[in-house]
Amino acid sequence: METASTLAYLVASVFFILALRGLSSPVSSRAGNLFGMAGMAIAVITTLALPIVVSLWVILPGILIGGGIGAVIAYRIKMTALPQLVAAFHSLVGLAAVCVATAAFLSPESYTIGVRHNILTGSLIEMSLGTAIGAITFSGSIIAFLKLQALMTGKPLIFPYQHPINLGLGIAIVVLVVLLCRTNADWVFAALAGVALLLGFLLILPIGGADMPVVISMLNSYSGWAACGIGFTLQNNLLIITGALVGSSGAILSYIMCKSMNRSIINVILGGFGGGGGAGPAAVKPGGDRPVRVGSAEDAAFILKNASRVVVVPGYGMAVAQAQHVLREMADLLKAQGVDVRYAIHPVAGRMPGHMNVLLAEANVPYDEVFELDEINREFAQTDVAFVIGANDVTNPAARTDPKSPIYGMPVLDVEKAKTVLFVKRSMASGYAGVENELFFRPNTMMLFGDAKKVCEEVVRALG
Repeated sequence: METASTLAYLVASVFFILALRGLSSPVSSRAGNLFGMAGMAIAVITTLALPIVVSLWVILPGILIGGGIGAVIAYRIKMTALPQLVAAFHSLVGLAAVCVATAAFLSPESYTIGVRHNILTGSLIEMSLGTAIGAITFSGSIIAFLKLQALMTGKPLIFPYQHPINLGLGIAIVVLVVLLCRTNADWVFAALAGVALLLGFLLILPIGGADMPVVISMLNSYSGWAACGIGFTLQNNLLIITGALVGSSGAILSYIMCKSMNRSIINVILGGFGGGGGAGPAAVKPGGDRPVRVGSAEDAAFILKNASRVVVVPGYGMAVAQAQHVLREMADLLKAQGVDVRYAIHPVAGRMPGHMNVLLAEANVPYDEVFELDEINREFAQTDVAFVIGANDVTNPAARTDPKSPIYGMPVLDVEKAKTVLFVKRSMASGYAGVENELFFRPNTMMLFGDAKKVCEEVVRALG
């Protein structure tokens, strides 16, 4: 049985690796999901078949209830709410790690790691790491969910001495781990979980809404490492491998996104970076007497159908308005008239990694028309029209020209180099970074004010 389970776990691990490989591209993402589902099915069935697993009459109803809830949520969730859903799922992974560690600490005999108050030191270290990282993931993900769901302000909540306090809590966690290994005391374990929970809250509270894509990615990494730590406690090789895969891939993605936002990966880990972020749409900075060119849907349609090349730049505003389907319809009409239409995706557009890719895929936008920043930025100079729909900070030229700007140094899409920029937006409000977009006032920019979906529908009618 042991040989068979080891082989099954190996197959599941290979499927998980193939899933990550598939999810690296929109073209292969569907296959990646299928590989992941197959791997998880093999993992769950193999684990339930192990002779050490008892009380199936308790486990199976739990699987059915949890799976049912997950299926209903996945079916009903809007694509715009995916970021907060991911944050909520991360919190559950962290909570699960804490629960398993607590069970192992209270009943070590069941896990063959010692007896009560005399647990093997190595196992104590493993469950301590799983508890600490899991608790940080749980509380941090809760704050991320509340910010993304607008149940609390998206602005950075800065407090005095935040970094010394976070450092002190981090040192306290290390001290408590050492103390737990020496004493096996119940109060030390409880204190470890409590301090880690508090640290999770304090790490994410100072981070603004504009930086949530990186936060989601890093919390994903934390959840993986928490699972990996608990895998050692459970002596489950598959959980160790899977946790390491999730943890390392999440960390790599966070590093890539930090480069895309000109952030420091160390600041992400310590929390409180991007102090200018998250101001939200309320942070309006009027342009004063600066002229702004405003157009209508008919104006936009005339410009678009007389263009040779159009690059569409989607952002969170498109997601909120659910405009991806009518946007594709508009692109299809233009392509029927001989216009070359492409889509430019910034790595941090939206509220989670790949948010815009998912929305465009939902609207059946061909994968070969979607390009990342590095692939398409050089083409804006030869583009007739850049159609920006709901994107803001990722198109702001101030990121290159204004050293005093909070987003200075952040790579942005060079849309201002296009001959004409059509900018679809509800108002002149700043983006989530709280910074006024200099692109609004460029002479080649025409603002199209209104709901993104309604504006696109009007453009479609005018094109027809």
